[in-house]
Amino acid sequence: MIESRHERRFVHLVLLGASMIALYPFVSILLLALNPPGKRVSGFTIPSTISFENFTLAWQRGNFAQALFSSAVVAVTVVAASVAFSILAGYAFATMRFPLRNTLFVILLAGLMLPYEALIVPLYFDFRSLGLLDSRWAVILPQIGFSVSFGTFWMRTAFWAQSGGALVEAAQLDGANTWDILRRVLLPVSGPAVMSLSALLFLFAWNDFLLALVLLPQNEAAQTAPLALSFFAGLRRGGEPSTIAAAALLVAFPVLIVYIVMQRRFIQGITTGATKG
Repeated sequence: MIESRHERRFVHLVLLGASMIALYPFVSILLLALNPPGKRVSGFTIPSTISFENFTLAWQRGNFAQALFSSAVVAVTVVAASVAFSILAGYAFATMRFPLRNTLFVILLAGLMLPYEALIVPLYFDFRSLGLLDSRWAVILPQIGFSVSFGTFWMRTAFWAQSGGALVEAAQLDGANTWDILRRVLLPVSGPAVMSLSALLFLFAWNDFLLALVLLPQNEAAQTAPLALSFFAGLRRGGEPSTIAAAALLVAFPVLIVYIVMQRRFIQGITTGATKG
């Protein structure tokens, strides 16, 4: 018992140390943003007086209202479409038997191994020929395509882990059709997996930078928040580090809120859905 208590204390100390290391960059940026505008600080410095003026300046000078709205439109659209397609495809691969099933699944999984950096140049010319360059669709459509591979793998594993085939067979014996099995049997027990997938895809879509940089070069109204932050930091790099820190927190705030709201579902989905199979 004594050894067990010491082991638990050691594990708690390790976890506490890892948490402090993970939180250090965020806390240092927060403290920097709370300093008065124009004040020169370095490292981990606690402000002598707390000021929120940097957030106001960053919001006004960086046009972050439009950028945050654009990122929200992109992220919500990507999450909604990707989750819907992933549920349908994952359900098909988990419960149905059809020709070339395994081959198609392997081809779909190739999307997890192919970096989209290798596709950015062809995407640029394709969207330019289609007249979609400098529009939000130029960012939304590729992100949906990249997300469906991961989402299908996630939902296939979740459906199979929750049922193992037994729930599907029982529902079929009761006379349930394909849609009833998905809507009334599998989705209710796979809710945490769907929520955790939504959180992950929202994080990926919100933080994406390269697609927006290459495919939205001229349209300021469609620029996403990470792209706007990059331009803002480049303009203010010389003398306003505290304002840049405040802008970075404005961009990160929606992701933090989503994670806090969905934290329990997110952890439950990872531990009960995605790690079984």
